[in-house]
Amino acid sequence: MDNTIFSGESKNIEYKVTLPDKSEKYMKTVIAFANTQGGKLIIGVDDKTHQVIGVESDILFQLMDGIANAVSDSCMPQIIPDIEPQTIEGKDVIVVSVEAGKHRPYYLKSKGKDNGTYIRVAGTSRQAFPEKIKELEMEGARISWDELTCVGYPVSENATEKLCQDIEKFRKKAGMTEYSVKKEQLINWKILKQSEGHLLATNAYVLLTSDYFPFSKTQCAVFKGTDRTVFLDKREFTGPIYEQIEEAVDFVLRNIRLGAAIDGLIRKEKYELPTEAIREMIINAHCHRNLLDESCIQVAIYDDRLEVTSPGGLYNGLTYEEVMNGHSKIRNKGIANIFSQMGLVEAWGSGIKRIVSTAEQYGLPKPRFQEFDNMFRVELFRNNSMTMAEKKDGEDSEKVRKRFGESSEKTQMNELTDTQKKIVELLCYDKQLSAKKIAEKLGLGSRSIEKNIKKLKTLGFLIRHGSPKNGYWEVTDCDTEEKNK
Repeated sequence: MDNTIFSGESKNIEYKVTLPDKSEKYMKTVIAFANTQGGKLIIGVDDKTHQVIGVESDILFQLMDGIANAVSDSCMPQIIPDIEPQTIEGKDVIVVSVEAGKHRPYYLKSKGKDNGTYIRVAGTSRQAFPEKIKELEMEGARISWDELTCVGYPVSENATEKLCQDIEKFRKKAGMTEYSVKKEQLINWKILKQSEGHLLATNAYVLLTSDYFPFSKTQCAVFKGTDRTVFLDKREFTGPIYEQIEEAVDFVLRNIRLGAAIDGLIRKEKYELPTEAIREMIINAHCHRNLLDESCIQVAIYDDRLEVTSPGGLYNGLTYEEVMNGHSKIRNKGIANIFSQMGLVEAWGSGIKRIVSTAEQYGLPKPRFQEFDNMFRVELFRNNSMTMAEKKDGEDSEKVRKRFGESSEKTQMNELTDTQKKIVELLCYDKQLSAKKIAEKLGLGSRSIEKNIKKLKTLGFLIRHGSPKNGYWEVTDCDTEEKNK
């Protein structure tokens, strides 16, 4: 018998002391397991103390039949769990094992696909956002969005030629085997498609050659202090995503300290953060982002850290532990392939491990990785441990910024409309307010409030955690903990 399943709740295990009267309460968990990476629901164990309470033996099989019927009646498409009794510490429990489903998305029949689709996030079952539902549909159909045809988008010879030449240049720069890249390779790599003598553009081709998609941006900013209240500089990069990566890396390097030490007769320059880790963070964000989410990639520099946030959590139920063990599930196959051909991705599944190891070699604190419902964030901490000599011989980020004519100290708050400021103020005091409630308090229409909330999310003022119904707002420029006491 597997005792590990009784060692505590995790992303893949959930306990119930008794079977809830309403099957919907545990059906959400069954659906979330099927939509993520499978899991076990254990009936007869206290979810708070993990104490084995057991199920009465005279109703054991009756309960098991009830669970099988409830799953069959409530879930779409059909989920067939493995339901078995196990004896632990002399008491009987029921173990409901659900496999990761192949016909996603699974949802509660009574609520329908839009409102009844659930996923597992950090050990809880949460309602899926619309963009996550779209992604689950594509997983179920075994499709990568970037490999789909971008209907009506023209394939131009100039854009194709530039992409081919750039791939060759990147290969040379990375010290890879040099070879001539032509449109035939782009067809083999599924970046271009052939149909009845015509060349069709995939979404990956569009992302690699243009600024056509409004969400394909890298927003970079430098903030004063350790939060987003006052920004010193901001830039927004668009165009081919590999160019965005280069520009974003350069932006970070311009805005962190460049120290220098004299080693013998040689002056050696060294940035306060490892360039390899910076590049890896930004490449990873572009390679693994959810392209069905209309948010942008954000790169933020604070006094104490570099933070890179990408839309979409870890893909297809992947856990942080699995990522650290070198597992890799590829969300964007076309882009991942081109990044590999360019030498931007060296080895699958090694990106996050490399960020951790380079930070360790640099003597930096351990990087932090955070997964929310619809985004993934990597934080690399600055320890400001450069010696005075290194700082003196190097350049401070302020000087560099001024030299580039990019210092523009002003408060982001000043750029907001009155309505947006009022929304921020209300959410500082009550982070669980719905758009409808905010509209009532401000005497405005719900649609207007939703539009302004979307704008505040894009500007980085608001971050949504949890499901639309039970989640809460994080306001990035007010001390919410203080105000919510």
